[in-house]
Amino acid sequence: MILQPDVKKPVVAVRRAARILRYLGRSEAPVGVNQIARDLDIIPSTCLHILRTLAQESMVTFNSTTKQYRLGHAVLGLARDSLANSTFVQEARPHLKEIADRHGVTVTAAELDANEHMVVVALARAPQTLSIHVDVSSRFPALISASGRCYAALSGWPDKELAEKFDALPWENPPDYETWRTEVSAAGQNGYAVDYGNYLRGFMVTAAPVVDSEGYATRAIATVGFLNQLDKKQTLALAKDVKTAASQLTLERFH
Repeated sequence: MILQPDVKKPVVAVRRAARILRYLGRSEAPVGVNQIARDLDIIPSTCLHILRTLAQESMVTFNSTTKQYRLGHAVLGLARDSLANSTFVQEARPHLKEIADRHGVTVTAAELDANEHMVVVALARAPQTLSIHVDVSSRFPALISASGRCYAALSGWPDKELAEKFDALPWENPPDYETWRTEVSAAGQNGYAVDYGNYLRGFMVTAAPVVDSEGYATRAIATVGFLNQLDKKQTLALAKDVKTAASQLTLERFH
């Protein structure tokens, strides 16, 4: 399972350390302790103690000249070890490459994290020179794009909760809620979804859910290509291949 049960008494310092690491992971440049504390609403002295401890463990690095922090090499090592030992990643890679080679699109496998984001854990790039730039570790809201429609279809959330979550999504070309809700229902029936330039202008995303033992879409296979790259027949063929790959992976039990 990707998600763990709620902890009744979470360790506050550990939670703050995790928030700091995620914050630094999103930052494009090194950041000072005061800005980190301000942005995360942590007392500066507390933030400093956590950062110093993380630095001792090589989870972050500190520049004594600029007085700024960034992620350390130990985090990268943990990520590499996690991916290397993931049976889902190992099983998904051949499917991703086959789809990328056949349809000329970038193909990703993603997992749901504890913060309702999907995280790219494996990818295969299109064979042609011009392709979409996506990286392993890229994160996006679980409900957005084509995979988000699949996730919503299997979430079991009431319509009011879905509407609230939908309003917070960072679409580039947002659909109206009723249209999106109809597409969510179609994703539940078809076993796949297609996003025509809503999430990213000029790009088409297809996705299908990899379902866990409890019936939730905790993983997904998704493709990214240019909006007019494929005609309707080719798009349908791509979506069916993505669905087939996701269905085959659903039959596995990953850890």
